[in-house]
Amino acid sequence: MQKTLSIIKPDAVKALYTGKIIDFIENKGLQIVAKKKMVLTRKQAESFYEVHKEKPFFSELVDFMVSGPVVVQVLTGENAIEHYREIMGSTDPNMAEEDTIRKLYGKNIQCNAVHGSDSSENANTEISFFFSKLELIN
Repeated sequence: MQKTLSIIKPDAVKALYTGKIIDFIENKGLQIVAKKKMVLTRKQAESFYEVHKEKPFFSELVDFMVSGPVVVQVLTGENAIEHYREIMGSTDPNMAEEDTIRKLYGKNIQCNAVHGSDSSENANTEISFFFSKLELIN
């Protein structure tokens, strides 16, 4: 069993899609082992997205991620990272396959409803950014 991080972004939380996205994730065979709703501080968002610091969209991304509540979750399942990336769909909702989270609930490349870890190393880093080991259900 593998773990991955999922963030339901401010656009999807504001649009009241949180429950639908959680149902979608669980219906696709992933289990939620930790979850919290929070508003990121600017410092937290800058630190979390530090890998993109030199990219032109960094400031806009940080502004977006602090614009409202997010729901941060740890998902587990067989090949959870790859599986979650498949059910999220393409970063651009217009290019995403049918029956993916971003096709169903995303608006554009930035307001694309969800974030998911892209590797095992990043999943571990991202999970520990938001959760202590005590908060994870095994």
